[in-house]
Amino acid sequence: MVGLKERFKVLVNNRWLVFVAAMWIQSCAGIGYLFGSISPVIKSSLHYNQRQIARLGVAKDLGDSVGFLAGSLIEILPLWGALLVGALQNFVGYGCVWLVVTHRARALPLWAMCILIFVGTNGETYFNTVALVSCVQNFPKSRGPVVGILKGFAGLGGAILTQVYAVIHSPDHASLIFMVAVGPFMVIITLMFIVRPVGGHKQIRPSDGRSFMFIYSVCLLLAAYLMGVMLLEDLVDLSHKVIIIFTVILFILLLIPIIIPFSLTFYSESRGRTSEEPLLQPETQKQDPGKSEHDVNEVIFSEVEDEKPKEVDLLPALERQRRIAQLQAKLFHAAAEGAVRVKRRRGPHRGEDFTLMQALIKADFWLIFFSLLLGSGSGLTVIDNLGQMSQSLGYDNTHIFVSMISIWNFLGRIGGGYLSEVIVRDHAYPRPVAMAVAQVIMAIGHLFFAMGWPGAMHVGTLLIGLGYGAHWAIVPATASELFGLKKFGALYNFLTLANPAGSLVFSGLIASSIYDREAGKQAHQRHRTNQSLGSILPDFLLGQDEPLKCEGAICFFLTSMIMSSLCIIAVVLSMILVYRTKIVYANLYGKSRN
Repeated sequence: MVGLKERFKVLVNNRWLVFVAAMWIQSCAGIGYLFGSISPVIKSSLHYNQRQIARLGVAKDLGDSVGFLAGSLIEILPLWGALLVGALQNFVGYGCVWLVVTHRARALPLWAMCILIFVGTNGETYFNTVALVSCVQNFPKSRGPVVGILKGFAGLGGAILTQVYAVIHSPDHASLIFMVAVGPFMVIITLMFIVRPVGGHKQIRPSDGRSFMFIYSVCLLLAAYLMGVMLLEDLVDLSHKVIIIFTVILFILLLIPIIIPFSLTFYSESRGRTSEEPLLQPETQKQDPGKSEHDVNEVIFSEVEDEKPKEVDLLPALERQRRIAQLQAKLFHAAAEGAVRVKRRRGPHRGEDFTLMQALIKADFWLIFFSLLLGSGSGLTVIDNLGQMSQSLGYDNTHIFVSMISIWNFLGRIGGGYLSEVIVRDHAYPRPVAMAVAQVIMAIGHLFFAMGWPGAMHVGTLLIGLGYGAHWAIVPATASELFGLKKFGALYNFLTLANPAGSLVFSGLIASSIYDREAGKQAHQRHRTNQSLGSILPDFLLGQDEPLKCEGAICFFLTSMIMSSLCIIAVVLSMILVYRTKIVYANLYGKSRN
């Protein structure tokens, strides 16, 4: 009988405990989604205009996406140290904002407030990086589900924190900023020593498939519950006690996944445990014990690739491995006889560990980047302009669509991770094909927004939310498969720059310019109408001092058509990547499939 102390030690090093703790940390990594809730407080307290608030929003977006420092620090600091840095940034940044907003500290210039918002939101990048790096290493052959679930909880973080704030029921709206500063800090300090690589590739069990399905079930239940609670709170004036009960149920749903590591530790036997490859690498990279690492690398990655007939890659995994082994043996013998000269390999091949600089000179890396820029950038344009889009189509209650797209975003991340894993696991087909499917869905969603058909807001929000969310489950898993895990933090954080870059161009330049142009046309038309009424009605009844406002589907017609076209271009880039990486994925997953 294993003692309780030994069982506890096994629990602490269980990869499922790390995964569940990472899910809870990711629930705190969505504070950027709360900016829309805290910006009115900042605006009224500091007497900012909308342009100044927009600048704070840009600082928030940059802080949420610029993760170079986080990616670099995890190479130097232990992972708990990186989490601590992120927690301190979050606490100091938003803590100082709270002090300024509540006038406990003197007012700061706008540029200083932008820095504080940037620093506070940038703490998220540490939470994201540590959670993804740890769990992808612990679940090397389940990258799609792991990344999808973790990114899904990050997308749902804003809704969770909003529900927690509803319990506080404080008349001082600045207390939400205080909660954003203190809440994530406390969670990270509690869990920072748990989230780490624990040799998870040695802990695979036959029950892992059921465990993932259980997590998926909890995620779907959580999304449905939050959607129902949001709709109920919006339509019905609930008492404070009922809101407390709803929040307690929310916490119970968040805690349910802890059942998995406890049951595996205390109620399951260790027989049936097997192991899996610590890193998914091409079969040709495996070494024979009797050969030196240098010689094996030289021959495998230069002569083998040059001499191997193309039809070998199309053979079943076992036959392909046998043919490659025969070719290796011939090349080793020829090299020993001096018949061939072994060439020195230049840099890693796809499926190995790349540094950021090595990845930046690869076409595949830039295909991922620009496909993500066009796809997620067009989706973020909708998210940023959802309020004006719904108003232009005649909806007064705009925040319900913001809540809905948050839920669809969450489900897109969960579903994108699951479906992309089915594609690579069951069919050994490149994961980027799932990204192409997501971009087709988004193109259709933009078309709905452009046409302004009945129900277009509901259908468009659904399609854009699902497609946008799927990108953030598929892209990190794809990058880790093609460019390795050793420098995954730096690679992932560089790719995230596609998000603010797309938002800056598509939303900040294209969408806003087209909207203002259409609003100006309508204002000019109203002015001509008002001229004929000017002798009858006074100016204040004509609304001449109102800000420009556009009404009708025409306001975002051209923008949505452009976004739909950009998604089609993204599909083409994704399919080019699929074509280029077929052999890589056949090597990575062909053996497990057979």
